[in-house]
Amino acid sequence: MFREMRRAKCQLKAETAEKILREGIFGVLALSGDDGYSYAVPLNYAYADGKIYFHSAKIGHKLDAAARNDKVSFCVVAQHEVVAEEFTSYFASAIAFGRIRIVEDNADPEKLRALELLADKYSPDVDKSLRDKELARIGAVKVLVLEIEHLTGKAARELVRDGKIS
Repeated sequence: MFREMRRAKCQLKAETAEKILREGIFGVLALSGDDGYSYAVPLNYAYADGKIYFHSAKIGHKLDAAARNDKVSFCVVAQHEVVAEEFTSYFASAIAFGRIRIVEDNADPEKLRALELLADKYSPDVDKSLRDKELARIGAVKVLVLEIEHLTGKAARELVRDGKIS
């Protein structure tokens, strides 16, 4: 169902691709947008247990696209260094393919879990009372959950060859 990587020597181990997801700061979610145009949007995210979590406003292009077609991909770039004298770049990235769903119900424990994971990742040292106050606004947002069906990672051949990433 999913294509084999053309440059197989550049493919990363599954554990390395998962590490990129776990440690990444942001990624780009690609959806099927309006009028047949693809729609790619950079987002903060949290990753846990084979799922990627996002938060969203209650209305917008991203939600409309996800409701229309649940097949999406999400790309995280872990490193990127332009090497001008070699006319290339040294990079490492991961792409997750899967199906996305919208969690609207405030009573759904997965919605609170997603928001807690996001808070843990992006605001780990914030005072607990401030965090709790923000999490109490659960009704102000929706949560999107990407259930990963296929994860792949790729790195510049130089990084793989030199053992700097596997």
